[in-house]
Amino acid sequence: MKIAVLSRNENLYSTRRLKEAGEARGHQVDIIDTLHCYMDITRSRPAVRYQGHELPYYDAVIPRIGASVTFYGTAVVRQFEMMGTFCINESVAISRSRDKLRSLQLLSRRDVGLPRTGFANRPDNVKDLIKNVGGAPLVIKLLEGTQGIGVVLADTNKAAESIIEAFMGLKANILVQEYIKEAGGADIRCFVVGNKVVAAMKRQGGEGEFRSNLHRGGTATLVRLSKEERATAVKAAKVMGLNVCGVDLLQSANGPVVMEVNSSPGLEGIEQSTNKDVAGLIYEFIENNAALISTKTKGKG
Repeated sequence: MKIAVLSRNENLYSTRRLKEAGEARGHQVDIIDTLHCYMDITRSRPAVRYQGHELPYYDAVIPRIGASVTFYGTAVVRQFEMMGTFCINESVAISRSRDKLRSLQLLSRRDVGLPRTGFANRPDNVKDLIKNVGGAPLVIKLLEGTQGIGVVLADTNKAAESIIEAFMGLKANILVQEYIKEAGGADIRCFVVGNKVVAAMKRQGGEGEFRSNLHRGGTATLVRLSKEERATAVKAAKVMGLNVCGVDLLQSANGPVVMEVNSSPGLEGIEQSTNKDVAGLIYEFIENNAALISTKTKGKG
C-alpha cells in the first residue's frame, strides 16, 4: 500500500517509527510536511499539491497534526478525505478532540466518567463556579494548553479566585475541575487502535508535581487495566470518533475518569514502557480497514 504520514518533523520518534514499521510490512511510506501542502479545490477533481507537484493517490493517510496547526492540518486531512483516501483519524474527529470543552460536553452526554468540571465567562461567577466543582483544592486549565502547560493547582478557594480572575483578565478560556487527590499525581495513558486498547502505561509525576506529563519529567511504567478502565477508554475513543488515540484516565474513588482524548498520541513513551510494537498495530488496523472504507467513501464529503 502507498501511505502518507502527515508530520512537521521527520526526525520525531513517532514519525520515524511509523515510517520504519510501515516499510517493514512492505508498504511505501512517504513523510509529508503538513504545512507545505497546498490544496487544489477543483470541481470533481480535488487534489493536494506538495513541493510543486500534485501528490499521487494514497491508500491511507496517518495524520500527526500538532495542536498549533490544528486548523490548517485538519483542512489538509479533509482534502485527502475529499479524494477518497482513508484517513485513520478523520478531520472532524481531530477538531472535536482538540476542543477540550466540546470533548467534555460530548463525553458527559454519553455518560463517560469525568472529573466535575466548570466553565464560565464572567468574573462575578467565580465563587459559585468554585463551589460547584467542590471547592479547593482544584485544577484550573487553559483550554488551549498542551503537555501540561497552562495547568495550575489551587490549594485554597482564595488562591483559586485569584488565578481564575487573572486568567479571565487576560481573556483566556479556562476550565475549572475537581482535583482527584486519590490519583496521587499519576494518570493512565490508554492507547486505543480501532475498538481495542492495545497498550497502556501509568505516568507518574515527579516529586511535588501533580502533572504526570512525560514532557514535564514524569516517568512511565507498564500497567494492567481493569475491565472498567479498558471499557471507559474504548467508549471515549468512540464518542470522539477516533480510530487511533490516547485516552488519559485518572483513578478516582468513583471509578476511572477521562482527562483528555489525544488524537496524535506519541509513540515513544508507550512503546518503551510496554515493549509493544504500537506502530505496527496501527498498520495492522490500516491493512484491515483502508481498502473497504476508501471504496465506500471515495468522492464523498
